[in-house]
Amino acid sequence: MITQEQREKLRGWFAGRLPDDLFEELAEVTVDREEITVVGRIPGPKLAEGVSDAEREAAVEGRIQEFRERTRETRVGVAREAEHQFRRKVSWGVECAGQRALFTHVAAPVMTRLRQPERQVLDTLIAGGVARSRSEALAWCVRLVQKHTDDWLAELRDSLEHVERVRAQGPDAEQD
Repeated sequence: MITQEQREKLRGWFAGRLPDDLFEELAEVTVDREEITVVGRIPGPKLAEGVSDAEREAAVEGRIQEFRERTRETRVGVAREAEHQFRRKVSWGVECAGQRALFTHVAAPVMTRLRQPERQVLDTLIAGGVARSRSEALAWCVRLVQKHTDDWLAELRDSLEHVERVRAQGPDAEQD
């Protein structure tokens, strides 16, 4: 878990390091133990009035793909620097005309021990066609919990940051 100050410094590093013309705006920088995800906003395509939803969606997807290919070398260079400095993989994404696309992202394995009742929940999700595997079913459950507990998780993260600040002020902090 990193503190809000560390998160702000990380975002500031990317804001300072990214070329000014890469994104219209640095929309989001998120971090966990394995990965930093950088999402920027890019301009939507210019379309004639009254185009169909299908045409608009295809144009936005095309713009996102064009951006991904055109900026690959720049993004890889920045990612290498960040991975060396922060010891985490860097993933990229964009927001364009209301759509969000992630180009790369880490799928980190997580070990867990589940008792039979929990395994039965996962197996029911598989049998019902919600997931193809226990791994996919568990990821689905995590996304469901995340969707319904954002406020609770935000409060918990704030509490953990407070604990980290208090630890940093403790007697062991001077020894480091």
